[in-house]
Amino acid sequence: MARDLTINLEDRPGTLANVGEVLGKAEINMEAICAMPSEGRGVVHILVEDFAGAKRALGDAGFQVAGERDVIMLTAENRPGSLGEIAQRLANAGVNIELVYVASNSRLIIGVDDMAKGRAAI
Repeated sequence: MARDLTINLEDRPGTLANVGEVLGKAEINMEAICAMPSEGRGVVHILVEDFAGAKRALGDAGFQVAGERDVIMLTAENRPGSLGEIAQRLANAGVNIELVYVASNSRLIIGVDDMAKGRAAI
């Protein structure tokens, strides 16, 4: 099962670099990342293999771990329409997509409002 970790950062130069350095020193590889500013803060979503280790290293370094959630991770074809087909299957099942980003190796990370229905639809 894949887990997404949400980190809130100050929206200023160097904060994302610090996250990368902390995880690097802890020998934790980020498989996926999505980052954007929101209301004067930086919001970062990461996917890592060692979820507990990442959470511990980030917390020890003073970063605010704002949330964690299970997500669907699947390999998606890199072609026009692929995302639309996946999103439509979820919509047809009455599942709302709350988060989506791309990971290495053409993997798609999707956070949904109902994991059981979401997994069944995919």
